[in-house]
Amino acid sequence: MTTIDAVMPRIDGEKLRELRERRFLSHRELATRAGVSPTTVLNLETMSEEIAPQRRTIRKLARALGVEPQELVE
Repeated sequence: MTTIDAVMPRIDGEKLRELRERRFLSHRELATRAGVSPTTVLNLETMSEEIAPQRRTIRKLARALGVEPQELVE
């Protein structure tokens, strides 16, 4: 099982998109709730293999979606 403390965590972009859409949130709405830019959300959903977000960003997104950070990490 991957944890948030793993070296260079990567977001599972499909899981992020699925969780966002299940909550009927746009990229902008999720970004506002998480305190990140809409571009960050979009990039993480579409280019997750090329981007290693900061753990803080993962935690912010998880909190905004009401899930544990581990649920977003590949």
